[in-house]
Amino acid sequence: MSLALYLMTERGHAVLRSVMARVGPEAIRMVIGSRDSQVQKDYYEELQVACGIAGVPFYDRQNAPVPDAKYALAVAWRWLIRGVENLITLHDSLLPRYRGFAPVVNALLNGEQEIGVTALYATDEYDTGDIIRQERVAIEYPIKIQQAIERITPLYAEIAGGIASAIVDGKPLPRSKQDESQASYSPWRDDSDYQIPWTSDAARIRRFIDAVGYPYLGARTLLNGKTAIIHDAVEEADVRIEDRAAGKVIFERDGMPVVVCGSGLLRITRMTTVDGADLLPLKRFRSRFR
Repeated sequence: MSLALYLMTERGHAVLRSVMARVGPEAIRMVIGSRDSQVQKDYYEELQVACGIAGVPFYDRQNAPVPDAKYALAVAWRWLIRGVENLITLHDSLLPRYRGFAPVVNALLNGEQEIGVTALYATDEYDTGDIIRQERVAIEYPIKIQQAIERITPLYAEIAGGIASAIVDGKPLPRSKQDESQASYSPWRDDSDYQIPWTSDAARIRRFIDAVGYPYLGARTLLNGKTAIIHDAVEEADVRIEDRAAGKVIFERDGMPVVVCGSGLLRITRMTTVDGADLLPLKRFRSRFR
């Protein structure tokens, strides 16, 4: 019984390798991929090369045919898929929490102690279908988004490989209803969502910086009117500030600015221009981040 795979990102690449190892490339009817402008590395070429080596047809989503396959698996896919009898999606949250987009980013922002992956049947409304399998892993803070992705990628590979094996062997897949009373939604993100909210508390801003870094485009702010990307920061003990203006530099530690937040202080330890030029040590003490 053949499969079609709709794959993007590092997780999609891991799924492809796992499925080929478990059921063989001959069980894969085709792989459909797409570029992703929201990440610095989208694994499009890696998917294409792996398919070429294994002899699996690879298509870009712009010119992909409707697959002649009874089942399809989708990883990190953001578009409607039509014409497949049984569509299974792998979603990087512990559903029914964080239905929707960028769930790992929002989970890290909220300081969740566990993240995970859910395999489910696709329905007309995103991420509401019956659950096939779910795996989780504990995390500790601080943690970068790339580290979180590395923690869940093996879960993707294990779940997808197990599902592919069951399908090829003709075994029924389990399914269980989601608890709607526990559902939450994670909205889509765009370029404006990379802007640092300086009026938030310092702990949340640090989690934000860590959550939107590589492979995403990085936490951005205006420094004296020019765009800067903050890659690393640490919290500092708050002080009593008579006129609290979030975004102002209040101290300088070895050329590293300490910035006033809505509550708490944040010391910036690595900051660059969009082109990668280092912006530390800070050239002007009287600087403001907006």
